[in-house]
Amino acid sequence: MIRFDAVTFTYPDAPLPALRDVSLHVAEGEFCLVVGETGSGKSTLLRATNGLVPHFTGGTLLGSVTVDGASTTAPPRELADKVGVVGQNPAAGFVADTVEDELAYAMENLGVPADAMRRRVEDVLDLLGIAHLRRRDVGTLSTGEAQRVAIGAVLTASPRTLVLDEPTSALDPAAADDVLAILSRLVDDLGVTVFAAEHRLERVVQYATQLAVVGVRGDVAAGAPAAMIAGSPVAPPVVALARLAGWEPVPLTVRDARRSAHALRERLDAARAPGPAPADPQGRGVSAAPGEPVAVVQGVHAGYGAVDVLRDVGLGVARGEVVAVMGRNGAGKSTLLRLLAGLRAPGAGRVRVDGRAPHTLAPPELVRHVGLVPPDPGALLYERTVAAECTVADREHGLRAGATRAMLDRIEPGLAADRHPRDLSEGQRLALALAVILAPEPPLVLLDEPTRGLDYSAKARLAGVLRDLAGRGHAVVIATHDVELVAEVATRAVVLADREVVADGPAREIVCHSPVFAPQVAKILAPGEWLTVGEVREALAS
Repeated sequence: MIRFDAVTFTYPDAPLPALRDVSLHVAEGEFCLVVGETGSGKSTLLRATNGLVPHFTGGTLLGSVTVDGASTTAPPRELADKVGVVGQNPAAGFVADTVEDELAYAMENLGVPADAMRRRVEDVLDLLGIAHLRRRDVGTLSTGEAQRVAIGAVLTASPRTLVLDEPTSALDPAAADDVLAILSRLVDDLGVTVFAAEHRLERVVQYATQLAVVGVRGDVAAGAPAAMIAGSPVAPPVVALARLAGWEPVPLTVRDARRSAHALRERLDAARAPGPAPADPQGRGVSAAPGEPVAVVQGVHAGYGAVDVLRDVGLGVARGEVVAVMGRNGAGKSTLLRLLAGLRAPGAGRVRVDGRAPHTLAPPELVRHVGLVPPDPGALLYERTVAAECTVADREHGLRAGATRAMLDRIEPGLAADRHPRDLSEGQRLALALAVILAPEPPLVLLDEPTRGLDYSAKARLAGVLRDLAGRGHAVVIATHDVELVAEVATRAVVLADREVVADGPAREIVCHSPVFAPQVAKILAPGEWLTVGEVREALAS
């Protein structure tokens, strides 16, 4: 269905190819998962399947790419009925006002009869569980809701190939499982070919029938998932745990790992139990006893028009805490962060940061108290190069020269100074935005889905930065669906549901006892309350 023959692609003015001599065949009805380090070229590989590379990006493509027998030398619009593409920022591709109109848009352009359009829209609304969103303005959707709508918009055109870039990155764990089960059904029952890149391999790898690993030089190797993941530079926690324990063959699912884990659980039972918070057993530098409050939310109500999002919400965040805010898509996590960041006023109730109402502060004063990285990191980037972004950030925040660049190198080292931010991968762009916000070290740090596009190594480096900030008395609040990040760094977890706070307590206690929010290690080693491979490694060494 998808065939790359000796493909080498170089972006305009780039010194080296992004893809190098790639030969890859993805057969009809395969679920091919593309993995690799941040910035390795995964998105470039995906965009080449519908001609966005090089028709939209420019650059030089050698070799040939065909999809269902059609060459991608044709304009992307001529491949619309063969390839459906959902990028890393799905909301950026919306063209209609409401969800229902967005789902119908591609079919209108393809000339699909009205009765068939109506039937397909209803099928997709039911398939993705978004019927309740049909009349919603697309501008009011949460990031996760927008991602599901974007997937639905390409499904209504009935393409034989789906190309998905980070399809679960903005979905809560239950919604991600639902979407992946749907994709698996399309593959198994209808013979649709799925070509997807994803960093959260713990969610996706078990569904893949083929794994394509993109190397740092732009080369691609492909094969059976179990064989490829064993030597892959990026691997989910279940594989990292298998490597530590010496399990053969390497399991890809929690179920298979549990079958191999009996002896490991016995060894860990004999070791000391993990501490009450994920920071404590590994000496991560996070304050075990939080200090004075930095932020206070009391009796807050908020919404969008007639849609209530938060109702009578109360929350306090103290110095030295890393608080993970979790919940379903649309639960109000991003709204809560926007209230704390002063981007909107509460409909009722009280929000205070360092004793001040953040929405009343002028921007220059506000940034001295709070820093927010939004779901779209590009909203923070305005300059023409990485170096210029870092220089301007140093100047605007009154930092020593090179401070922002130093923070960037802690999260994503080696990023070329002359690269334009729009030419970066999603993960690299996020790393740059994180550096801009984290370098000034505001008392309150707010991060909205801060790991989208980041590989496991980059996430570990970010976790180290956040632990360091918390250890020096800063407060960190993370709105995330990434349960592995919560396991690594959070000292406290807050769960939102039905517009309210339904759980608030130590992160270990909240996530270990939740079938939805538990990380892979906790599921594999239950009933022991182990969260990360690092904890297990330390316990075995003691």
